[in-house]
Formats: sequence, structure tokens, C-alpha cells
Amino acid sequence: MKPYKKNIMTTLLCGLLALLPMSGVAQEKSFGREYIKMAADTTRPLVSKRPPVEQRLFRSEAVERKIKEVKKLLKDNPKLAWMFENCFPNTLETTVHYRQTADGDDDTFVYTGDIAAMWLRDSGAQVWPYVRFANDDEPLRKMLRGVIRRQFKSINIDPYANAFNDGPTGGDWQSDLTAMKPELHERKYEIDSDCYPIRLAYEYWRVTGDASIFDEVWISAIDNILKVFREQQRKTDIGSYRFQRRTERAFDTVGWDGFGAPVRPVGLIASMFRPSDDATVLPFLVPSNFMAVTSLRKAAEILEKVNKDEVRANRCKELADEVAEALKKHAVVEHPKYGKIYAYEVDGFGGRLLMDDANVPSLLAMGYLGDVPMDDPIYQNTRRFVWSEDNPTFFRGRAGEGIGGPHIGYNMPWPMSIMMRAFTSQDDAETARLIKMLVDTDGGTGFIHESFHKDDATHYTRAWFAWQNTLFGELILKLVDEKKWAVLGVNR
Repeated sequence: MKPYKKNIMTTLLCGLLALLPMSGVAQEKSFGREYIKMAADTTRPLVSKRPPVEQRLFRSEAVERKIKEVKKLLKDNPKLAWMFENCFPNTLETTVHYRQTADGDDDTFVYTGDIAAMWLRDSGAQVWPYVRFANDDEPLRKMLRGVIRRQFKSINIDPYANAFNDGPTGGDWQSDLTAMKPELHERKYEIDSDCYPIRLAYEYWRVTGDASIFDEVWISAIDNILKVFREQQRKTDIGSYRFQRRTERAFDTVGWDGFGAPVRPVGLIASMFRPSDDATVLPFLVPSNFMAVTSLRKAAEILEKVNKDEVRANRCKELADEVAEALKKHAVVEHPKYGKIYAYEVDGFGGRLLMDDANVPSLLAMGYLGDVPMDDPIYQNTRRFVWSEDNPTFFRGRAGEGIGGPHIGYNMPWPMSIMMRAFTSQDDAETARLIKMLVDTDGGTGFIHESFHKDDATHYTRAWFAWQNTLFGELILKLVDEKKWAVLGVNR
């Protein structure tokens, strides 16, 4: 995503620039200046910040019922109830553009919020919490199906791209030195961009039983993903992908003539960019390789059970097994304080980068994603390491604490990391503290932001970032399902 300077006004201006101009459905239902002003407004505490009903892009009766139910349950904690109502439907109401193609297929284009483009990662994560309601709401199910269909088709346009336009419209990054197409918003190759669509499709299929999404478009997408992952193991050469950008920001371009730092071919998959859209330092990005393993195994299960395609299923399983074995050999390092932990990035030569980044997949988020068992002792050691000053991207201050990264810079923890800590916590006291921190660092807006200053939560980036908002709703639903009333500040 685009870099954002660390003040509210710049964030709002960037959002406005990203939203305009628009076309088609996006133009008809754009929120523009007024919505961003409303999202940043702090003058109406505990008054709903949802768009007027007539301006909402999508409505789900099942989601509406759940919001009413949860608000009643959270009546003892009015600010939390307010934030849940604002945040949980945010993706549906402000970023989802559902339509049908000429042949009647479902098609859904999902903005990230203040950027009028669809990231494969973000869109898959944004709609993920709604899958649980799909069987109770047919329009919602069709909308989710449309996201999956759009994602598969996008991968087939370019499996190396991370973000797409709503059609061949071009955009800000067409001058990047890579194989750009007008359908692409950005072409930063990230392993997880090809994993999130599999994760979403697998969960949708598991919940609904609808296998209609696994047709020839799906098969082509799997072939393209396998081709990219095999190529980026770099066993015979450095591969075809190259990326450079004319910029003063080092993490927005790729060194070594656009091919990234050298790696030894040990079975891991190279990724030129992190989920934050920042360039990797060492190309074997560990949490993304873990996600590749679980995604390939999910794909193999679908190919076996739905497509009866043993050949492709075996190709997925063989690659997953190879990467998993390489992770055991090359991703684990001995830390003098924490014992065995997972490195964030490695190169196969023995080089390793010990840190974590806020964006998901991350080392902290591997338990949330199910990419490692929660009781994995190496993961638990890693979890302690990344939430400490021994992690160079961890920031703690008067307002709050969490993991950040170079995308925003010093002293700016991301609420996403706080939520990942809460999702993976097995300590109610810790979880309660994290929920309070999330509520206290909204900057008075009732929304979750991309990042906030560790000493002043009114100093934040991105007033409108739908993934973080919906993720917050997902977290609150998890705790409600588990009846963690004390954690939620509710008297029961």
C-alpha cells in the first residue's frame, strides 16, 4: 500500500486522492470527503458512525441481527459496544461492490477502505468474518462467492500482483519497472497474496458446501500459483519476476537490480515483499512460507474431494511437504534469551533477520492463522520475543504498545498486532488488557486505525482502513462466543 505520513490530515488527504476519480458502481456509491470526515470525527462519542442506510454499499440481515445481539450483551461496556457496531459492518457498508457479470456469475470488488483498489490479501481478510453467516443469508453468500470468483480471476491475470483495479483502468504505479498491466493497481510479489484466496475459498466451501467456485478458473489459478511458487524456490535461476520503483523510499523498491538478495535454494519460496507491501531484506519470508504450506494442503484437499484431480493435488502436497521440511531446517534459530524461535526472514546461507512486522501473516499471527499449533513451544518462545523490546519493531509508550514496522516507521504500533496478540492469548487477564488498549487507542473516533503513536493515540494513520475494523469485530465475536464476559468488561 502507499506510504502514509504520520498525521491525521495527511491520512485524510491521501484517502481523498485515492478515492478520486472513480467509475461505475464505485463512482455512484463513493463516500469521498464526507465519509472520511465522519470517520475521523471525535465530536459525537457513542453516536453510531455507520453510514446512512441509503448510502451503505451492502446490507446483510444476518450481520444486522448479530450486531443487535452483541450490543445487548455488551451493554455494560458502552464504548466497546459502540466500537463493535461501527467496526464490524465497515467492510460491507463502505468497501463491498457486488454485481453480476454478463453471464450471471457473482462478482465482488472490495476496496481496502481509503484506496480504491482490491488487495488479494486484504479483501480475503476483510470478508472472512462474515463467512460464518453465509448459510443464513443468501445475498451475503453470493457476495462472498463473488469475492472468491474475483480473486481467482485476478490471479489468472497476474499471479505475481498483489492489488488490482476494477477493470483495466491503469493507476498510480503503471510506471513501475515490472510487467505492469492496466488491470493491476500494484505488482508487488508477496507469497500471501496467493494464499489468502485459497484460505477464503476453503472456509467458504467448508461452511456452505458450495463447490461451484472450483471450476476451470480455480484450476487455472492453482496452476498459476504452483508455477510462481516453484519458480520462486529459485532452484535453477532467479526467475522471471523483477520489480523496481522510482522512489526515495527504500522499502518500496527491490535491490539487486530488482530481483532481491541472493538465496541458496533450500526448498523455501522467495517473496520480494512482505504483507505490509514493504520489500523483504532476506527473501525467504518465514511466516509467509508457513502460510504457503497450509494453503497448499487446503488446495490439495479441494482438488482431491471436489475436482478428483490427484495429479494436481499431489503437486500441491509435494511442494507443501518440501517447504515444511525446509522451514524445520532453516527457519529456527537459537536465541540467547528466548531459546529456539522462528526468524522472520532467512536466506538459506545462514543469514537470518530476527524481528516481526505488524501485518498478517506475521510470526505472531501464525497461531491465529492456524499455520502452527498454538502449543508449539517454538511459537510460544517466538511470541514472547516479538512482544518485547528485543524485537526492533516493538514500541511501548504511554498510549499503548505493539508491533509496527518500516511501513509507517518509528514509535507507531499497529492495532493489528494487538489484535493478533489477543487472538493468540491463553491468558484472560492479558486479553482484557489488550481489549482495553484497543478501545483506548481509537483516537476518540470509534474506529481502529492502521497505526497510532505510542504516546498519543490521536496521532494515527488512516481514518478509514476496513480490514482493521472488521478484524476488531471478529475478535469481539470470538470472545462473545467463548463467553469471556470479564475480558469484555461485562457483568454476567
